Amino acid sequence: MPSSKNARTPSYRLYKRTGQAVVTLNGKDIYLGKYGSRASREAYNRLIAEWFANDRCIPAADPDSEGMTVVELLAAYLRYAKGYYTPDGYPSGELGKIRLSLRPVAKLYGQSKATAFGPLALKAVRQVFVDAGNGRRYIHDQVARIKRMFRWGVENEFIPPNVFHGLQAVAGLRRGRCSAPEPKPVKPVPDEHVNAIRLHVSAPVWAMVQLQRCTGMRPGEVTIMRRCDIDTSGLIWLYHPASHKTQRFGHERTVEIGPRAQEVIRPFLKSDLEAYLFSPISVVAEHRAVRRRQRNTPITPTPNDTKPGVFPHCIVAPPGWTVARVTES
Repeated sequence: MPSSKNARTPSYRLYKRTGQAVVTLNGKDIYLGKYGSRASREAYNRLIAEWFANDRCIPAADPDSEGMTVVELLAAYLRYAKGYYTPDGYPSGELGKIRLSLRPVAKLYGQSKATAFGPLALKAVRQVFVDAGNGRRYIHDQVARIKRMFRWGVENEFIPPNVFHGLQAVAGLRRGRCSAPEPKPVKPVPDEHVNAIRLHVSAPVWAMVQLQRCTGMRPGEVTIMRRCDIDTSGLIWLYHPASHKTQRFGHERTVEIGPRAQEVIRPFLKSDLEAYLFSPISVVAEHRAVRRRQRNTPITPTPNDTKPGVFPHCIVAPPGWTVARVTES
């Protein structure tokens, strides 16, 4: 959806030379008929509604015409994706994956007409991913994103439906019947590798690692934990993340926190129910405290330390030093 700050409505204007109504969309003048007539007003309202629905792009007037180029379709789709894949104002990882999938499309067929992009063109783009040594599953996902862009183009009448139907005929790569390698299975990280970082991370970070080991939570669900999202009334605590990966599908997410995980969380529970349990501020404060304890040289007083009323009675002079107290005259 278009953002509200850029959603200025183009005006309905009079073209004096011919007496027609005109509106300018994306730098192109579109004539609507006799100025002030009911037909021109209806045409204006229809065009503006379609223009906003298509993320402020002009829909194709004739589905059988050649229409826009591939790079123009790509640019329009990326504008849409920036809004759709940015929940709560933060871009998701899918947006970066879309850019990677469309890069070879723009390189090979950017100046070609979108209506000319057929199954052979899609297979040529797929071969680029194969030649780069990517795994079969990764290639399948990237090809699916390319098809998704053309489906969006059909949905918004930028290209005729037969373009997307042709791309649907391209079957996915089959296991053992293509040159793309199979990805190695993802295995759990050995416990000794996880335990090796304990001395190199702060207490909040280590607690977050322990929580993931105990509950299987995603990193994003751990970082947004708040006391108000945890039901501690039972023997097993229930954590309901404020946001989670499958939220857009209407799914509810409940994480069960057992006794072992409860002991990890308990030192971080705060009186402020809305405060995050694991705050970067506390991590930085702990890091600075450790550095101060490990300091080998004495702390040199700054000019601010001797100002009246600033850090009173808190100046610790190094051995052999004397600190003169400054008093107000």
